[in-house]
Amino acid sequence: MSNAVDHVAETLMLREPVCGRTRVVAVDGRSGAGKTEFAHQLANRLDAPILSLEDLYPGWNGLEAAVHSLRGILAALAVDDLGTARRWDWADDRPGELLTVTPSPLLIIDGVGSGAARIRPFLSLLVWLQADDATRKSRALERDGATYAPWWETWAAQEHEHLVREQTASAADIVIRTD
Repeated sequence: MSNAVDHVAETLMLREPVCGRTRVVAVDGRSGAGKTEFAHQLANRLDAPILSLEDLYPGWNGLEAAVHSLRGILAALAVDDLGTARRWDWADDRPGELLTVTPSPLLIIDGVGSGAARIRPFLSLLVWLQADDATRKSRALERDGATYAPWWETWAAQEHEHLVREQTASAADIVIRTD
């Protein structure tokens, strides 16, 4: 995967910032596709911060709400202001502390929904990670185990509806297979 990380990093640095002074790259794909691992490798390569949508999803039915929150954060960054939203406190199943994102030269967004149509005007680059269903489910349940298992179908249905409507994979600048 290091060749893919290098390719994305090099491509991103050739793009102009379109979110104020920030070059934003979205790493999108279905659950278990490898987004978080890829985003962390990219962050290490670029010395860039990551905004994880897992901090913004308000529970297991919150994909669309997180996209709305993300848009607000990016709109603030685009005018060189602080982007803010409430983190989701997964342990207590309620809104948590305030999350603040500072304008910077680079920002990596990790999560399903990060490449939604209403987010794309803020993106310098959209990366889609793809893996077969069995691989994705195995990875996701290995990662999150008993916490995620009862919610797999609920989350998968939201993903499917969102991604069919948004056509994120076909809008991606770069598609990477991770299986």
